[in-house]
Amino acid sequence: MKKILFAILMVCIMAAPAAAKVTFVLPSTQDDFKNLSRDLGLAISYMPLAPAEPLGFPGFDIGVEATGVSIDKNASYLKNSVTNPNDLPSYIPEAKAHAQVGLPVVPIDLGIVYGTAPSTDVKLVGYEIKWAFLRGSTVAPAVAIRGAYTKLSGINVLDIETKSLDLSISKGFAMFTPYAGIGEVWITSKPKGSIPLGIEKADLTETKGFVGAKLSLGLINFVAEADFAKVNAYSLRMNLHF
Repeated sequence: MKKILFAILMVCIMAAPAAAKVTFVLPSTQDDFKNLSRDLGLAISYMPLAPAEPLGFPGFDIGVEATGVSIDKNASYLKNSVTNPNDLPSYIPEAKAHAQVGLPVVPIDLGIVYGTAPSTDVKLVGYEIKWAFLRGSTVAPAVAIRGAYTKLSGINVLDIETKSLDLSISKGFAMFTPYAGIGEVWITSKPKGSIPLGIEKADLTETKGFVGAKLSLGLINFVAEADFAKVNAYSLRMNLHF
């Protein structure tokens, strides 16, 4: 039954409601390009969707995620960056597959995520390494530091990559584990194709906080997370845990 539920959720996520396709173009000013790069960079930045505590060895989580990225569709820089501004949604949906594995001996987890935004040409891939330098116990919380990298593809007018570093804390209570964290996201955005005069590479730094909770039900677990920055994102994840 759990495998059936997992399969149903994955189908529902990948079959996101059909929406008019948003096609990006390079804006005509550097300020608009920076604002577009910030929004897209934060949208594809790494979202942990996991507590600070390590998975341990041979811990392995694999699952599917649905994320809604909140955008200001009425912002002039967004309207100047798409061919069809009237079709901009208030939330950009993302569907992702996400896997994490715990290493032996050391409290380190490695992770990888791949996702798409169904109403755009956006695709992303990301990687993480998380070190729980405080593993946590029945009375003490776990504390971890995470480094991550993400790369956007599928848009023919710009390339974006992000690097991030965050600190998180979590404490389990039976099946329920709330967590929170804060970190920095470094966004590098390069225009390509037919580049308007004055548009050049943008390097941005943004602060991002997140809160979430994990519900563990043996082989299966659920995670909900909210990421807060100049662009907010809200995610749900369903995992199989081995």
